[in-house]
Amino acid sequence: MRGLDTNVKRIRRKVFKEIAKVGFQSSDETLVADIEAIPYKIVKERATYRESIYRERAVASERVRLAMGMSLRPENTAVHITSGLEASNIDEKYYEPPLMQVIPSACDACETKMYEVSNMCRGCVAHPCKEICPKGAISIIKGKSVIDQEKCIKCGKCKSVCPYDAIAKKERPCARACGVNAIESDEMGRATINNEKCVSCGMCMVSCPFGAISDKSQIFQLAHALKEGKQIIAEVAPAFVGQFGDEVTPRKLKAALLKLGFSEVYEVALGADIGAVAEAHHYAEKVSTGELPFLLTSCCPSWIMMAKKFFPDMIENISQELTPMVATARTIKKEYPDAQVVFIGPCASKKLEASRTSVRSDVDFVITFEELAGMFEAKEIEPKECEGDSSFHNATAAGRGYAVSGGVSSAVGDCLKEYYPEVEVHIEHAEGLSECKKLLTKAKAGKLKGCMIEGMGCPGGCMAGAGTNIPFTKAAAELKKYQQASSKQLPPAELAEIQLD
Repeated sequence: MRGLDTNVKRIRRKVFKEIAKVGFQSSDETLVADIEAIPYKIVKERATYRESIYRERAVASERVRLAMGMSLRPENTAVHITSGLEASNIDEKYYEPPLMQVIPSACDACETKMYEVSNMCRGCVAHPCKEICPKGAISIIKGKSVIDQEKCIKCGKCKSVCPYDAIAKKERPCARACGVNAIESDEMGRATINNEKCVSCGMCMVSCPFGAISDKSQIFQLAHALKEGKQIIAEVAPAFVGQFGDEVTPRKLKAALLKLGFSEVYEVALGADIGAVAEAHHYAEKVSTGELPFLLTSCCPSWIMMAKKFFPDMIENISQELTPMVATARTIKKEYPDAQVVFIGPCASKKLEASRTSVRSDVDFVITFEELAGMFEAKEIEPKECEGDSSFHNATAAGRGYAVSGGVSSAVGDCLKEYYPEVEVHIEHAEGLSECKKLLTKAKAGKLKGCMIEGMGCPGGCMAGAGTNIPFTKAAAELKKYQQASSKQLPPAELAEIQLD
C-alpha cells in the first residue's frame, strides 16, 4: 500500500491539516476548544469506516494526540483528549519514545500467521498438501483437506504444492512488514509493538489497512513557531522529487516553503555530497588497509538502530561520518547560528535520530513529506502555483542519489574510483530490514571482509519511506531525471576536509 492515496492516507492528512491550522491560527484562549473540535470535523454525521460514529471519533481523537506529539491515552482511565497539552504547547518539543504506537480502538485484531484451506479446495486425488506436510497436520475430511492448527508449524509447504492455490496464508500485514519481528499481541489479540525490538522504520504503519498504527508529529510545534515569526530554515531530503505533484519543480517547492514561512531552504543533498567524499576517505584509510574488517553506512537510522540492537559487537564498524541531515544542519547553523532547522523528508525514524543528544542542537524539527502536505493544505498553499526567484543549490547527482537503495554505496564507490583509483572497492547493499539482517549476519560470519555495506530500512530506500506521498516506482523515475539534470556528477574531493564539529 506504500505510496497509494488510500482512505487511511487521506484521514491522516486531514488530521495533519487540522492540527497545522490549530498551530497557525489558535490563541491560548481557543487552543483547547479548537483541538477538541477536530475529531468532530473529521467524523461528521455518520461513521464511514467503522461500526459506529463513537468508535470512529475515538480513533480520530487518538490520532489528534499523536499528531500533537502526545502519547495515547490509557484505555481503562478517563483522560481528556487535551491532557498533557501544556507539555506539547511549546516550540522545542522533541519526540518522546515510543515513536510508533498502535491505536487499540483502531486495531481489527487480525489473525496471526496461519495457513488455512479455503473453499477453492477441489478434493483432488493426489492430495500433495497432505503428502508434503512434515508434521501430519493435514487430514482429508469428506474429500477436502483440513489443517490441524495444533500440529501445524506454519512452514508453508502445503501452500507451495497446492495446484489450485486453495491454501491461504493468513498473516497480519503489520507483522509481515516488520523486518525485526517487533509486532506482538495483547490479551485481546490486538497488535502491540515490542519497543525493545522496534527500530521505528514505519513499515508497519504504512502496511496496516485499518490505519491502526501511527507515529508522533511535530507539525503543531513547527506551525506555532512559524506563526511566531521565528527564523526557521528548511532542509529538504533529495527524495522530495515528485512528492508534491508532477508540476512541482524544485523552484516551485522552494517558493511554497518560503510562502509557508521558512526563512531559507537548503537541499540535504549538500550533506550527502559532504558525506560521500568523507566516506570514501574513511574507506580508503580504514577498510582497504585492513584496519577495519568492513564499514557500515550510517545514513539510515533504522538500519543503524537494528545493527546496535541485534549486532552490538558491530558498533565499531558503523561509520562515524555525519548523516546528510546532520551535515546539512551544521552547515546551516554555521551560517545562521540563531536559526532553527527543520528536516523535511520521507522518513519516520529520522524523528528519533533528531532526538538523540548529539543531534538535538543541530536539528530542531523533523516532519515528513506527508505532514508537509497537510501544512500546505492548512495554509491553502498550492506548490504548483508558486513561482520563485531561485531553485535549490547545485548539488551533485551522487548526493541526490542517496534517496534510493544502493545510492549511498554507489556515490561512495564512484568517489573512491575518482579520488582513490588505487583502492579496490567492494560494495554490498540491502533494502528492507529482513534483508539487512541477513547481510549483517553474513558480515558477522566474516563473509564480507573489506566491504562497504549499505543498509536501507525501507524496501526501495528513502523514496519508499513511511512519510512519502507517491508510489516508489514513480518517485524513483523522477529522481533519475533529477540526477540526469544535475550539472555535476561527483562532489569535489576537498569537501572531505570540511570541518563541521
